[in-house]
Amino acid sequence: MPNRLATESSPYLLQHQHNPVDWYPWGPEALARSKREDKPIFLSIGYSACHWCHVMEHESFENAEIAAAMNRDFVCVKVDREERPDLDQIYMAAVQAMTGRGGWPMSVFLTPALQPFYGGTYWPPRASRGMPGFDQILHAVGEAWRERREQVTEQAGELARHLQTSLAPPVADGDLDDALLHNAAAALERAFDFQYGGFGGAPKFPHAMDLMLLLRVWRRWPRDGILDMVRLTLDRMAAGGMYDQLGGGFARYSVDERWLVPHFEKMLYDNALLAAAYVEGYQALGDARYATIARETLDYLLRDMRDADGGFYSAEDADSEGEEGKFYVWTPDEIVAALGEPAAKTFCYVYDVTDEGNFDGHNILNLPKTLAQAARLLGREVVELAAELADSRAKLLAVRSKRVRPGLDDKVLASWNALAIEALAKAGAALDEPRYTEAAVRAASFVLDNLRREDGRLLHTWRRGQGGDAGVAKLDAYLDDYAYLANALITLYEATFDERWIDEAVRLAQVMHEHFYDRHRGGYFFTADDHEVLIAVHKDFQDQSVPSSNAMAATALARLVFLTDQIDFMDAVDVTLREGVGIMQQAPTAAAQLLIALDLYLGPVHEIAIVGDVTQSPTAEAIADLRRRFIPNKVVACRAEPGVGSRRLAPLFANKPPADEPPGVYVCQDRRCNAPVFGLAAALEAWQRLAQAANRASP
Repeated sequence: MPNRLATESSPYLLQHQHNPVDWYPWGPEALARSKREDKPIFLSIGYSACHWCHVMEHESFENAEIAAAMNRDFVCVKVDREERPDLDQIYMAAVQAMTGRGGWPMSVFLTPALQPFYGGTYWPPRASRGMPGFDQILHAVGEAWRERREQVTEQAGELARHLQTSLAPPVADGDLDDALLHNAAAALERAFDFQYGGFGGAPKFPHAMDLMLLLRVWRRWPRDGILDMVRLTLDRMAAGGMYDQLGGGFARYSVDERWLVPHFEKMLYDNALLAAAYVEGYQALGDARYATIARETLDYLLRDMRDADGGFYSAEDADSEGEEGKFYVWTPDEIVAALGEPAAKTFCYVYDVTDEGNFDGHNILNLPKTLAQAARLLGREVVELAAELADSRAKLLAVRSKRVRPGLDDKVLASWNALAIEALAKAGAALDEPRYTEAAVRAASFVLDNLRREDGRLLHTWRRGQGGDAGVAKLDAYLDDYAYLANALITLYEATFDERWIDEAVRLAQVMHEHFYDRHRGGYFFTADDHEVLIAVHKDFQDQSVPSSNAMAATALARLVFLTDQIDFMDAVDVTLREGVGIMQQAPTAAAQLLIALDLYLGPVHEIAIVGDVTQSPTAEAIADLRRRFIPNKVVACRAEPGVGSRRLAPLFANKPPADEPPGVYVCQDRRCNAPVFGLAAALEAWQRLAQAANRASP
């Protein structure tokens, strides 16, 4: 018989609905039972694409003997970390404090007062490989609760008090100045892998925000070494097995330092962030290959990760048919069968496919040589070889599509969709691809129509119901939902000049400030002022796999100040950045988005108002040229009639009449405006000056 998880919407929770464990979702029923029966809670947190979560489920949660012990001594609660990042952050901090490490599945034991007293990550069912067995853990924890209750509750109370302070950003003195950016660039350079690109060793994560920060540091203080780090990383990631050479898109991380063997799960947020990083790499470096990678990544999202109504799903699993990576790997015989002997021989040479294999006797496609190197060694013309390989990839993708696909987590999260909207809008503008802009518009409309209450407050998660019905949204949104979406809608406005998006961004910012702002110290709490009471409140200042929500709030608010002249937001930006100084000083490699916000705050920021019809040349040509350039610290608005439109943008267009020779271009910074220029040639010259000028002289 299915357990209580059968009525949940989370794919992760539904994966456990037939376990013999008497699982509860997090909620009043489970918490009340824990208090009523004086039983500790066993809290298990994971996510649907987590390989080791599947392993622990199969080994332990499907084991009748272990399940019986769990049901006898504990109230067992299962949580999807993607639905409840608030719980995940608090109890992950507890596990890290207790063990010095973290990860998923997260396993933590709580008192009925929800205070953690023991925890860890994956445990095998029986003792092995130097790890205690989960059966031993259950016995020992149950015994401690029964026989040493006072000691357990005292330690749990101490840990809960520790969490109250440890989840706050460190207090530090320091100025908001460009020394923080210098320090961050130096720290990233020290951590950089100059052989394979990226930061640190194995396992190696993509760090998209760090790459975008380095591009801004280079923009401020041009130095080839900074660009070399970005270039090497973008090149090696795209050539490695972490990148899906057939279908586009990136896996979560590489288990080795060479980007060869991925952890095969694909997450929406990684692909959105990396697509945006490749777009910026294309703008800054002019390498068309980066535009291709951005397109292929976004095409993967549009093809495989999009709901029929326009929202984007959360993740694809690492496993298919019970094996990690089975969907993605190849043998030479499979490639010969699909392509025929001559084309297969070429493909296997270029994509590193051998009889021995590079992954458990199979092959992960990767590019150990550049296309130009391979063409030279094969005695082929580059263009001819590229065309043959493109045809081969299309055939292999068609063959692969007939395999059993990895599991799909088809819930739609507001925050992660906002990252996808941002990437699509940025790519649509920079690459002149209207289909990406249109997809961003559809996704933004979907989120605002389906994940928002009647009072304007956002909801965090939506999933289509059984039988493909309209779906249900639930769970009050978190800070990242508001901050990411406000920022994405600003980018969407700049890609479309549809002023609806600015109005929506301002409304979101106002709700965010009203319900999340800390009026005592500044900065924003991760949960709203009317959120469920938990054992600690958290301010999220450090980047994890996604950007810090406080950093994104500061980014979005600063952009709104420059676009809409809402000066009251700048006070919140200033205080939020000051609250994050300690993180920027002490852990700059975990503060890329905060430093990107700082770079914007320090300015100068170019406020560009364009008067002209965006659907008509020459205004359209001028805007297309501007969008291809890497000028990150700017805001752009365009109207055909400067006095017609949202009142939010009225200050930016004040005293800027239409041009006899469109477009009329007005560039301001620091409340001072340059003389306007008119016509296409003058506009292009203005963009050239902005692109060439460093923001600030190097000290």
